Amino acid sequence: MPGQAGFNLADVSSVSGLTALPSGVKGLVWLGLCDGADSTFIAAVRPFIGNPKLFGFYLVDEPDPTGTWNPLCPAANLMAESDWIHANVPGAKTFIAMMNMGTNDSPTYAGTYNPVNSHIDLYGLDPYPCRQDMNGSCDYSWITKSVAAAEASGVPRGSMVPIYQAFGGGNWGGNYAVPTSSQEQQILSIWASLLPNPVFDYAYSWGAQNSDQALEGLPALQAVFSAHNK
Repeated sequence: MPGQAGFNLADVSSVSGLTALPSGVKGLVWLGLCDGADSTFIAAVRPFIGNPKLFGFYLVDEPDPTGTWNPLCPAANLMAESDWIHANVPGAKTFIAMMNMGTNDSPTYAGTYNPVNSHIDLYGLDPYPCRQDMNGSCDYSWITKSVAAAEASGVPRGSMVPIYQAFGGGNWGGNYAVPTSSQEQQILSIWASLLPNPVFDYAYSWGAQNSDQALEGLPALQAVFSAHNK
């Protein structure tokens, strides 16, 4: 559970999951739709209105404005969803994790999403720098480049959310390596130099997925995040 390493925000997908969060922990509710504020969207959001543990809504993970890599997700649809939440769920934040449309060495978010074209509050950046195909080393410059690219695309730093690599291995196709404790500390340090006071930050991921190793089974990294979250 999130409190185990000092986390006070968790992603959830049901009212029961939100209500069951420990005292002091709020929930970011996963939606994953991007069809605009239609009846399905409204029916998904309404049950959470007024829940004191609600922080906000995770609209989409890595939405694709081109439809090339993920289902087509027009900025106008996200704007409609974000606007509906802002109008009907007072105080709730809207969030997406951004898709890098370039490469790790030359990232770009141009032509994707920003506060002007989507009205979304918060934008997660996930340049996972530690790789098996680099013999377990990390290219920390990817973090700096990602922030610069997002800023160039119209996302202000105050709206960015750092997503920390806390997994490795598995069948993701990205050759990700589990960061060592010292590598994780360096990841946190670089992010802190770029975004010293984010609205929230995000460790991906707590639970193992796709046969990978993740934070729930990595006590050394849990200790790093426990210290970070104090």
